[in-house]
Amino acid sequence: MASNSLFSDRPRILVVGGGYVGLYVARKLQKKVKSHGGIVTLVDPLPYMTYQPFLPEVAAGSIEARHAIVSHRVHLPQTELISGRVTSVDHAARTATIEPAGEGEPFTLGYTDIVMAAGAITRTFPIEGLKDQGIGLKTIEEAVALRNQILERIETGSLMPAGPARDRMLTFVVVGGGFAGIEAITEMEDMARDAVKKNARLKRSDVRFVLIEAMPRVMPEVSEQQAVWVVEHLRSRGIQVLLNTSLASAVDGNLKLINMPDKTPADEFATDTLIWTAGVQANPVVRSTDFPIDDRGRLRANAELRITGDDGPLQHAWTAGDVAAVPDLSGGGVGGFCVPNAQHAVRQAKRLAKNIYAQNYGVGRVQEYKHTNLGAVAGFGTFKGVANIMGFGMRGFPAWLAHRGYHGMAMPMFERKARVISNWSMSFIFGRDLAPIADLQTPRRQFRNAATPPPKKDTALQSAPPAPAGKASGKAASNA
Repeated sequence: MASNSLFSDRPRILVVGGGYVGLYVARKLQKKVKSHGGIVTLVDPLPYMTYQPFLPEVAAGSIEARHAIVSHRVHLPQTELISGRVTSVDHAARTATIEPAGEGEPFTLGYTDIVMAAGAITRTFPIEGLKDQGIGLKTIEEAVALRNQILERIETGSLMPAGPARDRMLTFVVVGGGFAGIEAITEMEDMARDAVKKNARLKRSDVRFVLIEAMPRVMPEVSEQQAVWVVEHLRSRGIQVLLNTSLASAVDGNLKLINMPDKTPADEFATDTLIWTAGVQANPVVRSTDFPIDDRGRLRANAELRITGDDGPLQHAWTAGDVAAVPDLSGGGVGGFCVPNAQHAVRQAKRLAKNIYAQNYGVGRVQEYKHTNLGAVAGFGTFKGVANIMGFGMRGFPAWLAHRGYHGMAMPMFERKARVISNWSMSFIFGRDLAPIADLQTPRRQFRNAATPPPKKDTALQSAPPAPAGKASGKAASNA
């Protein structure tokens, strides 16, 4: 496969993936590497990084979708950007194969260093019907689609008579009781509650929210006492919480549940909206490389964020974030590794950029990544939340305030922070935006309708003289 002549032959640091790790590594290195005659190249099929902790608020209409993403083109002006997907890596030859996101033939690109930062994708299970009926909450597109669907289902359901069809339309199900699932269902329930208040044909009890969790508790990131409170809080809001319960089938939106761990039949009901938040897995692109991976499909790494094999670290190969099995030197990680969250990804990226610069240009020294998790914060809708900060538990308004304060600061780029804070301010003053956007999946529908000629009238009927009053034609009489 030929290389592409459009790209420079300067010493290249190739960054695979433009999420938390890719964005920060490229931003920290772009000027420094350029000053040494090299170039940083970032490859991602999307032209932006998504701040995933804001996805529940995007789905609930508290944050404008575009404000929860960071444009690569705007904020990485000295980085070589390629809109495409790395399909394979041959580190022995220092080349990567790239498939353009749009039109064009795949090509190879050489590099001196590579940063594998492809992140994670939604982890699913082979549940019949899940692929056709489910939707995740890991991308900005999914969040926008969910917001529009929930609001549209509520509006349409309000026009239907009571019965199974309306019940199906007004039932919203979230599978997964971790941070993502709890934040998703509470934020969306908050939005639905506001929407129902403005619709005289519905009341809150007409809308059903169901949380399905296979384990006996929710949110392992908080204390047992806080987890119990979270379930009580959800139930006080009319959210049905099914613990020790798993999804067995979702064919045609008809959900069949089973009790865990004995897998005996449980409830059955139908829904139009099935949201899957039951974990993540490393991006499968790592399986198309010659890098060592562990039994969970993650790149093996050491604490210096180097990709590491049985014989030690590989030269000029780096990784961080959700795609990597990075040792947690603080001792707090599950299985001895850093958990896949934004807090670790951002901090690893900053350490990784320093290590690459130190290794290649002798400025500073390569150091191990170590970070003690300070806690966790979660928002459950306006003025509601839970937090565990340095062992100190909070809930309600203080936790919600801590959640917004932390994520407002953690959102990359000052102009993005300002946009998000302005969203919050406008929502506080005017209330959340409850207007769905229709036809996102079929944006040309109205134009096609306008461009379609109206059906022609039957000219024979137009030219026939009217029958005398009180008389019918022979044909009509014979049919009477």
